[in-house]
Amino acid sequence: MSDSAALLIDFGSTYTKLRAVDLASRTLLGSGQGPSTVTTDITVGMQAALGDLEDRLGRLPGFKYRLASSSAAGGLKMVTVGLVKELTAQAARLAALGAGARLVDTFAYTLSKRDVRAIAGHVPDIILLAGGTDGGNSDVLVHNAELLSQAGLACPIIVAGNRSAADDAEDILRGAGKDVRIADNVMPALGTLDIEPARAAIRDVFIERIVHAKGLDRAKEFFDALAMPTPAAVFEAARLLSEGTGKRQGLGPLVVVDIGGATTDVYSAASGEPGEGRILQKSLPEPYLKRTVEGDLGMRHNAAAIVAAAGRDAIAALAGTPPADIDTHLERVAADVERLPAGERERGVDAALARSAIRIAVTRHAGTVKIVHTLNGPVPVQHGKDLSLVATVIGTGGALVYGRDPSLVLSGCRYSADEPDSLRPRDPALLVDENYLLYAAGLLAQAEPEAAFDLALASLVQVGEKPARKRENERHVTSG
Repeated sequence: MSDSAALLIDFGSTYTKLRAVDLASRTLLGSGQGPSTVTTDITVGMQAALGDLEDRLGRLPGFKYRLASSSAAGGLKMVTVGLVKELTAQAARLAALGAGARLVDTFAYTLSKRDVRAIAGHVPDIILLAGGTDGGNSDVLVHNAELLSQAGLACPIIVAGNRSAADDAEDILRGAGKDVRIADNVMPALGTLDIEPARAAIRDVFIERIVHAKGLDRAKEFFDALAMPTPAAVFEAARLLSEGTGKRQGLGPLVVVDIGGATTDVYSAASGEPGEGRILQKSLPEPYLKRTVEGDLGMRHNAAAIVAAAGRDAIAALAGTPPADIDTHLERVAADVERLPAGERERGVDAALARSAIRIAVTRHAGTVKIVHTLNGPVPVQHGKDLSLVATVIGTGGALVYGRDPSLVLSGCRYSADEPDSLRPRDPALLVDENYLLYAAGLLAQAEPEAAFDLALASLVQVGEKPARKRENERHVTSG
């Protein structure tokens, strides 16, 4: 077992979660978790998680790999700056989200001194500075670099804009003592995205800084490498399941929904092109691999925001309970964000909140199609990704794995005639990551792609055909 076991670690915002897997048999050996004691001593939570895992296994095996990801303390805060809001600023935003950063603000056009004060006020961990196509506008990138160079910012600045101006921007920032990284332009030509180099640069900064910034350097003895942010690990698992490997056929286009205590993240692996030739596609082309983060749709930290977005009466009707029960639930969650729902009525409210969060998050992630009246008559115009034909939706997170009626909850991702403009999936198979293995598969994907694929696939259970099994430790319910 020592030659084929791997330990996959997720330093989450609430819990440190461990998965021990056997690479030869492609099986989950056991799970363990402890509190994510980031603000005190992270090794305390790690030791508790290892103790929990050892209790379940009887003894800990030797591990061929010990790989970690982290979203502890919310991940690295990031600000993006671009030229045009709908173009390079949006491209920079897509690069940031795809790399697993926590995007706190986006700026466009020439920065003002007020903008720079706002950026400094966020105390970002990374700034992504973009702007201009290659050979296009140079003035804005240089101007924005100049203003940022004068700000009291200690974080790395990644320059990923017009290559004709990138050297000047680098010289300005480096001359002011800033930590500068250069990446290829996120939009080298109008309507052309190239966000992978910027994503790679963001992840490099993450690896360099998160270990110290979030206190993970104190836990380095427990892992061989901090490979990536947890959202990037889930992103990699989505890609792996969609595309497959040289020896494994992938599932094709899919959507992954990760619902947690603080956010609901949505990932899609799909081209998103119009399903019908007569539909015109507007706006920036969407990347095949896309992630969005809904910071107002967390099951614990932002439960009140879910109610505000979905409507108190609508959630009460979905839960089959009086509206007053929604208010009571919110009061209890606000008093204790780690609280688990007690009793059928409270579990029903929790399921209604989760379904609503998924519906809203997938609606925001997917594109829309609307009729636009032109001189030639009405024309359907698509903005964003068309996910209507995606055949697979995968759900992960405690609200799905441990909550009531995962089929009802995850079905919130589906298209509804009540929102006819939305391009959400129309009739997908609904799968649940019952062992919370997507992040683990993402961590393993580079070293052992076939094993990672098999482990992830084995963890998927189609809801409605057989229920996801309960895990012994239901404290995973807030997953974060």
